[in-house]
Amino acid sequence: MQHKKDFKMAELRCLLALLETTNLSFSFGLKLFEMFPNIADLLVASPIDLIKLGFPAKEVSKLKNPNWHLVERDLCWAQKTGNHIITIKDPDYPPLLKEISNPPLLLFVCGDLQLLKSPQIAIVGSRNPTPVGLEIAFIFAKELAQAGLVITSGFAAGIDAASHKGAVADAGKTIAVMGTGLNQIYPAYHANLAQKILGSGGVLLSEFPLEAKGAIWHFPLRNRIISGLSMGALVVEATVRSGSLITARLANEQGREVFAIPGSIYNPQARGCHHLIRQGAKLVEQPADILEELRGFAGLLQPKILDAKNFQEKNKLDREHRKLLDCIGFEITTIDVLVMRTSWPVQQISTMLLELELQEFIKSVAGGYIRAGS
Repeated sequence: MQHKKDFKMAELRCLLALLETTNLSFSFGLKLFEMFPNIADLLVASPIDLIKLGFPAKEVSKLKNPNWHLVERDLCWAQKTGNHIITIKDPDYPPLLKEISNPPLLLFVCGDLQLLKSPQIAIVGSRNPTPVGLEIAFIFAKELAQAGLVITSGFAAGIDAASHKGAVADAGKTIAVMGTGLNQIYPAYHANLAQKILGSGGVLLSEFPLEAKGAIWHFPLRNRIISGLSMGALVVEATVRSGSLITARLANEQGREVFAIPGSIYNPQARGCHHLIRQGAKLVEQPADILEELRGFAGLLQPKILDAKNFQEKNKLDREHRKLLDCIGFEITTIDVLVMRTSWPVQQISTMLLELELQEFIKSVAGGYIRAGS
């Protein structure tokens, strides 16, 4: 038993040395174990043999001088309460993530380790969303978390942040997959969000060294973890060329469900979602649509419960208020446009707008009004 424990620690130390010293963990991944079942053999192999196997000479040179100081620092970090470093051979490694073609060999985890094995839905989208997009991400994350799903996202500004906030708004759980090391919160103004995630029982996760800053190549690499942890990925708003569509493509390649929320044809942030829908992603209008696809997992609300809730909300209004609400788009709608669409006087419209806003059907924003929900 002690021998097995010693071997496991030796393997962890070798993997940390690889991570802290070279880029071999990212470029070769599981192939390292195919070539060296005992990963410690990699550190003592001759440079000539490694180059013959296809290892870059620059990385081989680094490999001969591992940064053991950083390895010890990492191991000390893992001794603190709530901190964990797990390898792909560890029983705590998330099983869904292990199924993808290039899973990370190491994960740094801060928070509840068991959360990684819980049913998850990824919610991703633009860093520069519309107010409606932020509202949708928040509401979907909140309701899906209430239904028993863990919300997984990338901790970026915009839709990602709104998704994490929606999840923790009512004691839900969320996992933030970071494109930096866990000691480098990025963006820096998300430090409070990180604390809220941990305070609600959530997780911060990264495959990068603890002090790694956000290199450009980190974020596309991070996306495969977001989709790999999850049963499906929901794209709220995205342009056609965006990291969110990379996440959706990876989810599809990994055999996971892909969901997309349609938007206004005038909204450039909706075009990525429309592209996904044309490619076969499931069109989503309310959280129940996702729960319907993922039903059968323990703890999920029945979709018809949410359907009934939405039906009741829609029928609280009389005919005139409903007509006015139907004239307000999910893009910003001005009072002048509402006068043109209804032929009603400005004073009547203004009074009814106030009533709709008090009932939280709409929101006042710069330039006009937008829908506040479904």
